[in-house]
This record gives sequence, structure tokens and C-alpha cells, in this order.
Amino acid sequence: MKSSKLLAFLSFLLLFPASSLAVLKIDITQGGSEPVRIATPVFTGKDQASADLGAKITDVIDSNFNRSGLFTVISKTSYLQKIDGIETIPDFASWNGIRAQALLVGNIEIIGDNKVKVQFRLWDVPTGKQTLAKSFTASAQGWRRISHLISDEIYEYLTGEKGYFDTRIVYVAETGDWKHKTKRLAIMDQDGANNMFLTSGNYLVLTPRFDPNMQRLIYLSYRTRVPSIHIYDLSSGREQIVGKLPGMSFAPRFSNDGSKAVFSISIEGNSDVYVMDLSSRRVKKITANPAIDTSPSFSPDDSRIVFNSDRDGSPQIYTMDADGGNVKRISFGKGKYSTPVWSPRGDLVAFTKQLGGKFYIGVMKPDGGGERLLTESYLDEGPTWSPNGRVIIFSRTTPSSSTVPGKSALYSVDITGYNLRKIDTPTEASDPAWSPLLSK
Repeated sequence: MKSSKLLAFLSFLLLFPASSLAVLKIDITQGGSEPVRIATPVFTGKDQASADLGAKITDVIDSNFNRSGLFTVISKTSYLQKIDGIETIPDFASWNGIRAQALLVGNIEIIGDNKVKVQFRLWDVPTGKQTLAKSFTASAQGWRRISHLISDEIYEYLTGEKGYFDTRIVYVAETGDWKHKTKRLAIMDQDGANNMFLTSGNYLVLTPRFDPNMQRLIYLSYRTRVPSIHIYDLSSGREQIVGKLPGMSFAPRFSNDGSKAVFSISIEGNSDVYVMDLSSRRVKKITANPAIDTSPSFSPDDSRIVFNSDRDGSPQIYTMDADGGNVKRISFGKGKYSTPVWSPRGDLVAFTKQLGGKFYIGVMKPDGGGERLLTESYLDEGPTWSPNGRVIIFSRTTPSSSTVPGKSALYSVDITGYNLRKIDTPTEASDPAWSPLLSK
């Protein structure tokens, strides 16, 4: 993949010591809090080519900040001081005059034929202190990724938690009318750039999920007459079936160490949860119940599994040990629960809920406490977590009418329930999954 080639060129080094006196921080636990006002003058360069690249990098950073809901990027037409380069000392009275709380300045240097060096400094405007200053060097084709890395650095400094901008999203791209829907695997950067289709559309695919090393996808495929679990190697583009399994298999996910896959198998109308060791391909059945057990998801340390079952009469959420023992029901609210997925932080479980003719995306603690509903619509389903556990992506389908068919698209929402946003894709989209942070 292109991203793996970029890693050979990427270097990360500290330019200047960060001040310990800065006070500007963001409390991301408070939903609806006032976003930080940040000024982002266009990154400068010594020639036209580097200046043009600086404009593109700044634009991507601005877009990341605005979409996060934690920042308001101040209009550049309101700036009172011109920044001529990264060495320019800010006139803090001017930046205070437009109510800027943070100031980001940067410089672009094109090195040789195929490398670019990007430096940036972050200033705390109220205190007049420099808080962060770093440099990235990469292939010229990697400029967009550098933009995401800078965004992540600033996000982490101001919030105390890892960012999520240097990530990718895999999803099912849908084209055609409802009678002849084509569904292909597709992958893109988290901001919708670099979209690429991975499968041809000659067969149906559903529920793709990343492995923890970002090298493989596991998903349900109808390439043969019986639905089966496939693994797609992102570096080679090769697909393989995950062994010969009895019955119909569905809802696959990797364990968080990448050594196992967990999924459901339906035999004669009854589905149970199974775990496969991917090195030996040995399969172990871990539930044995006449009800429908499905949608398993490992806890971050792989010691527990959350899953969906109707063993108590309606679809509810349960947890169990990784070997199938110690089963506990954790959902007790009104309605039907489905598609549970454990947060990478381990503190929450996201789920889909159906109640009163509407669908919701919600979260609860792994013991069932603190249930909160984050969205509501005609059909919201299939939540997936950002790698820092602060944002959820899901698919939303609009209702059909006699003349207009329903459309599916991807949306994101903060776990506080704020900052609901549509994610642009070139086609209709469903079944999203968020990658881990890409390696530096």
C-alpha cells in the first residue's frame, strides 16, 4: 500500500522545547462545550511550489479541525498580522484582537525531487507561549498524511488523548437501484480522500473489519453460493476464504491481537458464536443456546466478548468470557438491541437500538450502566469506533417514498451526542469500520 511506502520516508523529530506554562487545554468529556478558536495562517514556503503545497496542507488541517467539533478555525480574512514564516514572532495583541486562543504557523520546504519537510509551531495566544513545535519529512506524495499527523499532534496536546485523523475507513459502497444493488468493498482516508474500490461488485460483500495491524480486512462474502468469511490482504489485494465452515457464517471480527477471528455460524436456523485461531484454523464453538447468538466483539484485552442474543425473548446485549463462560445480560432498557461493539478504550459498548418505530445509536458501560442514546432516525445502524474511542461512525438510511428510494450514507457523532456530521462518499455507503491509527 502507498501508506506503507510512506513510512520508509517519514521522520518525526522535536524542533523546539514546549513550554510548560501554557494553560490552553480542551475538556473533551463535556458535550457542547465551546470550541477552541484557532488561527491557521497558510503555511509558508520560499518558492511558489512550496507555497502552493503549504496552502493545500493548511486546508486539510482546517478541515480536520472543523469536522472534529472541538475547534473553530478563524476566517483568514480577519487576520490582523501577516505571518511571513515560521520564525515570525506573533503580535499577540493582534491575535487576541480577533479572539484567537491558539495560533498555528508552519513552513514548507521541498527537498530534492521527491521529499517535503514540514515544520510547525503552536502558540498559546492568551499566555504568549509556544506550546508545541515539530517537523515531519516524507515523500512529496505524502503531504496529505503529514496534514493528518500535524492535526493529531495538536489534538493530542490540547485534549490529552490520541487523535484519529491519520486513519482510514473501510465501508461497503452501494450503487444501482434497490432491486439490483451492487455492493463493493471500498476504503478511504477518514476525511473521504483517496477513495478506492477493493472488489469488483460481481458478488455481494458485507461487514468489513480491520485487523489491528491495518494489513487485512475480514468480511462476509457471497462470492460462492453460501455466505462465507473472507480475508482481504491490503498489501497484495488477494482474497482468501477463512476455512471450510459448516452452515452460513456472518458478523466476523478480528481479535485485538490479530491472532483470532470471532463470528457466528447458523446451522439449521440456529446461530452460535465461534472463535477461530487464524494460524491453525482451528474453530471453537463458545455458545450453545437454542437462541440466535450473533454480532460478537472482543474487549480491548481480548479477555471478554460482547454479543447479541434473543435468548430472553428479544434481541439484547450480553457479555461473556472469551471461552464462552460467565455470560451476563447487560441491556435492560426498552426496545431491541443489536450490533454491539466494544470501545478501544474499554469503557463503553456502542450498539444499535430499535424502539417505537425508530433506530438509535447508543452507548453503555460494559456492565450495562449509563445507557445514553446519541442519534435517532428512520434507520441508524452498525456503529464503529474511532481508535481513540471518542467518535462513532455508523450508517444511516433515509425512508423510501413512492417515487424516491431510500439512500444510505455514513455519519459520525461524538460520544457526548454532539457534532453529528455526514461523511461524504462517492456512492451510497454502509457497514463502516474505522482503522487503528496508521504507524508513524
